Formats: sequence, structure tokens, C-alpha cells
Amino acid sequence: MSLWLGWVTKKFPNLMPKIAWNQPMFTDHGTFIIGFSVAKHHLAVSPERVGITRFSDEIVQAGYDHTKELVRIRWDKPVDFSFLEKMIEFNILDKADCSTFWRK
Repeated sequence: MSLWLGWVTKKFPNLMPKIAWNQPMFTDHGTFIIGFSVAKHHLAVSPERVGITRFSDEIVQAGYDHTKELVRIRWDKPVDFSFLEKMIEFNILDKADCSTFWRK
């Protein structure tokens, strides 16, 4: 897990790391940008439902599984960091004027 957290911290130094609900996440001006959690078979990445909807086709093309709220990256699959970067950049821009933690 520290690989992904370190990568986000280095790539997006303006994001604030935060632990909430026992999960590491990153925020920008107090609004949620992306969160991570681990499971037995996968890393779960949560860019909020809007991010899942926006990138649904690309998630599947990358070989990942997803629900309405998270992307599952199996431990035996490579991590596409450029794809994670796109999701994070989308949320930063899309939530630039957001004044709440979650989208309404």
C-alpha cells in the first residue's frame, strides 16, 4: 500500500493525506479526491461514483473490475499509474469549486 500512497504524495504534493474510516485518502481544499483500501485479493481505489462513471470504459480496458464506488486492482495485475493520475487529475479539476467533502 505504501507504494501507491508514496506515489500519490510525490506526484501530487498539494494533496493532503488523511486517514478516515480507517482508510488512507487524499483531499484538496477539504474535499475528497481519492481513497485506497486493501482486501485479500485486490487494492481498492475510490475516486467517488462520478469518477467511476467517467472512467468506466477505461477501467475495463485496463483489466480492472469496478463497482459503483470503487475500482479493484488485483494484486497479480500491474498498476497503471498513468490511469490513476488521470482519475486524480479529473477529481481535482471537477471538484475545484466543491465546498463539501463528498459531491452532492
